[in-house]
Amino acid sequence: MSCWMPGCPALSVCRGLAALPITCLERAKDLKTRLGILLHKPELGHRIGTSSKLQLGSRRRDSSREVLEWRESFDQLLKSKSGVTAFHTFLKTEFSEENLDFWLACEDFKKTRSKTKLASKANRIFEEFVQSEAPREVNIDHETREITRKNLSGATSACFNEAQAKTRTLMEKDSYPRFLKSASYQDMTKQATSRGINKRSHT
Repeated sequence: MSCWMPGCPALSVCRGLAALPITCLERAKDLKTRLGILLHKPELGHRIGTSSKLQLGSRRRDSSREVLEWRESFDQLLKSKSGVTAFHTFLKTEFSEENLDFWLACEDFKKTRSKTKLASKANRIFEEFVQSEAPREVNIDHETREITRKNLSGATSACFNEAQAKTRTLMEKDSYPRFLKSASYQDMTKQATSRGINKRSHT
C-alpha cells in the first residue's frame, strides 16, 4: 500500500520497516513460514494427543495393579505412596491417624544424619506422640514408653524402634484389616478390577 499524504499511518509503517536490518525481516519471514507449516499439520497434534493418552493409560494400569497389591500384605501398602495416603484417609475416619503419623515420623527420623538435629527431632517426636498425655499420643504400653524415654538421653536413629514396631503391629492387626473391608477400598478394587477386564477385552 502506498500513500503520498503527509502523516499517513501506512507511510510511517513502511519507513519503520525500511529502517529494520535485512536480517530481522528475513527472520520474521522464516518464522511466519514455519508457523504456517505447523498450522497445516493436524496429524502432529494428533500424534501428541495419542502419546499423552498412552502415557495416561499406562499410569492407570500401574495404579490399578498397585491398588490390588495393597491387600497382599501390610508391607505392600506401606511401600506405596498412594497406599499410605489412602490408609491415612481411612484412619482419619476412625480418629486414629496419629499411629501412622508416628510411624512416618520415625521413618523420616531414621534418615537424619546430624547428631544435633537427631536429638532435637527425637524430643519433638517424643513430646508429640509418646509421652503420657501427648497431643497425639499413640497407644503403646507403659514399659515401651519408659524405654523410649531413656533412649532420648543418648539419641540415636534407633531410639524409637521399639515404640515404632509396637505401633506398626497394632495397625497391621487392627486398622489394616478394617481398611481392606472398608467401602472406600472396596470401591477402589472394583475400579481396578474393571480396568483390568477392559484391558483384556481390548487385546
